[in-house]
Amino acid sequence: MREEPCMREVAIAGVGYTPLSRNSGRTVLSLAAEATRNALADAGMSKDDVDGVASFSVLNDSVSCEAVATALALPKLRYVLDFQQGGQSPSIITYQAATAVATGQAEAVLVFRALNGRSGIRVGSGAFAGGAAQFRYPIGYNAYLMYIAMWARRYMHEVGATEADLAAVAIAQRAYAELNDRAILRKPLDMDAYLNSPWIADPFRAADCTTEVDGACAVLVTTLERARDLAHPPVRVASGAYAAGPRPGLDIGDQLLTDDFTRNYGYLLRDELFGRAGIGPGDVDVAEIYDCFTSTVLMTIEGLGLAERGGAGEFIRSGATAIDGSLPMNTHGGLLAEGYLHGMNTITEAVLQVQGRCGERQAPRHEVAVVTSGALNDGSALILTADR
Repeated sequence: MREEPCMREVAIAGVGYTPLSRNSGRTVLSLAAEATRNALADAGMSKDDVDGVASFSVLNDSVSCEAVATALALPKLRYVLDFQQGGQSPSIITYQAATAVATGQAEAVLVFRALNGRSGIRVGSGAFAGGAAQFRYPIGYNAYLMYIAMWARRYMHEVGATEADLAAVAIAQRAYAELNDRAILRKPLDMDAYLNSPWIADPFRAADCTTEVDGACAVLVTTLERARDLAHPPVRVASGAYAAGPRPGLDIGDQLLTDDFTRNYGYLLRDELFGRAGIGPGDVDVAEIYDCFTSTVLMTIEGLGLAERGGAGEFIRSGATAIDGSLPMNTHGGLLAEGYLHGMNTITEAVLQVQGRCGERQAPRHEVAVVTSGALNDGSALILTADR
């Protein structure tokens, strides 16, 4: 007689980081091992409790889950997920790890991102080989920020957004970064400083662009029942979703075949994400939105229904990301200011917020967090909640 899997509730029990720097002087494996050990210690669990590891890499910039399991001396593995995508990955691989725990395929899964993203392979200036590369590079369409910039300029044209809207994102997030000891950029940013930052690719100035760093972070996913007995309040994985529209591209750098350059994956996954959790956008207390560039925040919060179409800039300027605002966003300073761990640190920050462990930058209401991963036509998201 075949035994049907029993669906269990799942939680994130701990988070771990390494210091973020511009030159770690270390191997990526040592960074990964430190972050995952720190996540274990944060939860108060032993390596002997872990039977799964999940991660992702771009341009082979990281290390395999098996290598990390070896470095940690895990006794055995029942679940491994090595994902070959970029910033679309953190939410979906965390949700996949949660699904493995929910169905009994694993008891505890470490999910990590580790890279020397500044001193080693730099995605921002790397060459993305693939089926469409022969068409991109001859016309000078050859760096990732150019892909985002084209979408950003089209979005701004269609909805009437301005550089002031982009600036609002950078300025609000820098205010949070000033309160975050991990953040690589903590110098105050105002409109004058924003306008004086150099142009990189229209419509982006330097202040609109993510900060590449060396480092790692991790979360530990286990059953809610087990997490309730550990060191910190459990953070329930209430929902997750991934979506890509038609013709998502022939390779990671191919964003040219989509129908609409002004709406990203947020629109595509919104109903599934919130519906699976049984809540709506108005129930969100804190948002950690993937922000490799400022425009992705504007597009994603509109796609999720947190702001009206074309209204994201005003939504932010009205205080939505102020420390005492109604919907705090990117409370670690985002990838723009804390550092570009390809969005894994949006998840770790959301966990800390729901647990109430963020000190001066703590959101006053923090029972429900939405997290997103990705910038353009495909991406993923999570809903994380307090144990209620």
